[in-house]
Amino acid sequence: MTDVQLLLSYEPAPQRAPARAQGETPAVIELPRPDMASGLPLMKALALRLSTREFSDAPLKAATLGALLWAADGVNRPATGGRTAPSAHAFNEVDVYAVLSNGVYRYDASQHRLVLKHASDARNLTGYQDFVGAAPLDLVYVVNTSRVLDMPKAQRDTFSAVAAGAMAQNVSLYCASAGLGCVVRGWINHRLLSDALRLNEDELPILAQTVGELATTMNSLAD
Repeated sequence: MTDVQLLLSYEPAPQRAPARAQGETPAVIELPRPDMASGLPLMKALALRLSTREFSDAPLKAATLGALLWAADGVNRPATGGRTAPSAHAFNEVDVYAVLSNGVYRYDASQHRLVLKHASDARNLTGYQDFVGAAPLDLVYVVNTSRVLDMPKAQRDTFSAVAAGAMAQNVSLYCASAGLGCVVRGWINHRLLSDALRLNEDELPILAQTVGELATTMNSLAD
């Protein structure tokens, strides 16, 4: 069996419609500011970074959600609006969507909050794998193509992909530091996901990332 066959050996989950949102669906979720003194040293987090596909369904705490979204693309230089992830010419064309059991939210980095986009549970539409609908959070990285019209056309896709990749790695390192599991996923149905997230025609989802507490079996292996 080849390495490619090993990587794609799991079966895709059947396509399903978004489920009804679970619990309250506020229009805005104000996020706690991250604790800058928390977590592991960078080199330790790099040593622990890995991908997992086994998650607990336990919801993430508000402080955890706030910290990982800030890590993804939060404002780390308030005077200039600079972000934790690089963006060519500071176009900041990649938005982070948090797909939760109680709704689809867009991360508003400048206000460090989540803004409701669609009141449904669309986690199972963020990818083909069977675990995406059970983990508590699926992040989706969405390119707003209207923000890069001043960029040479030949560079747009590459630069946007680099920005999304940097965000996903920021989240991966945060997860390693906080003892969470995560996996970055590029196997998505772009049209189906766009509809589930109620995106506009100039918005394109290019990457997804599942986040959650490690499953019990994974925790026992870690112990």
